[in-house]
Amino acid sequence: MTTNRETVNPELFPFDFIRPHIEKVEKQISEQVRNFDPGVEPYMEYICETSGKRIRPALCALTGGATGGVTGEHINLGVILELIHMATLVHDDIIDGASSRRKVPTANAKWGNGMAVLLGDALFSHALKLSTDFDNIEISRAISLASREVCQGEILQTQRRFDLNLTKKDYFKMIEMKTGALFAAACQLAAMISGSTKTVSDAMFDYGMKLGTAYQIYDDVVDLIGSEDQIGKTLGTDLEKGKLTLPILNLLERANPRQKEQLSKRIIEQQPLDLTVLVGIAEYEGSMADAIDTAAQIVEEARDTLMFLDDSDYTDAMRNITLFVDQLLDGCR
Repeated sequence: MTTNRETVNPELFPFDFIRPHIEKVEKQISEQVRNFDPGVEPYMEYICETSGKRIRPALCALTGGATGGVTGEHINLGVILELIHMATLVHDDIIDGASSRRKVPTANAKWGNGMAVLLGDALFSHALKLSTDFDNIEISRAISLASREVCQGEILQTQRRFDLNLTKKDYFKMIEMKTGALFAAACQLAAMISGSTKTVSDAMFDYGMKLGTAYQIYDDVVDLIGSEDQIGKTLGTDLEKGKLTLPILNLLERANPRQKEQLSKRIIEQQPLDLTVLVGIAEYEGSMADAIDTAAQIVEEARDTLMFLDDSDYTDAMRNITLFVDQLLDGCR
């Protein structure tokens, strides 16, 4: 079982469609970098240039377009959420001991853990400062709450490493906090900025939460079976650091008593849990398939929430994102 990225149709992820909006986000992020002290600016520039696909700003723009039109406030929201996301990535890489992301060295690999912690903190605080510029205090408050959820999710996940009492309910709570919260905030707050009804903004919250949750499950699967050359970041860190993700929880649930005892012993004693050990368990592939199927079901539920939006090119693009994630999951089968 390996990921097959070539099967994914990139046109389903609508960056060309919203490219002008993403370019505005990129420009504003560059401008925000220049607001830091000249001695700090080069570090921030490196972090901002080596971070992701701008999924959260894309969701802000798409939801804004689907609920009335993209405004400057939607762009500002995207910038803020992206800065928060980048801060979490810096901290994640420290916790996981990751040496690369997007095929370049992580901040901790370049400058050490101490400096990386401070850089992440600086990004967090700057993003929260920007959030106070919204006239609607509810939006500022919601951004702060989403940031707190992300941090709490990471704390809980770190706390529960190597914990055989972790349940699937615990797992879903953690990933909804650490990943789903910012996806949900992007969609819900973009709808609020557009002046949408509570019904629509709540539906957009659900869309973002479910999309983020499904994407995190995909990421957890890829950590086990992906190729670093294709994915572009350090993999295998979940097992090494004792993170019990959905595929592993499935395996513990499905393994026979002897297999479960052996696996549990390795987890408790923090022995290496490499892929060679896991594939020797007969239920390994079934456990992976179950995780993928769970994520696919959540994606379908996200797609269903779009019924609350009027038909438009933006709504179609949001539907295409769910199809894109479906294809990512199919590539793991």
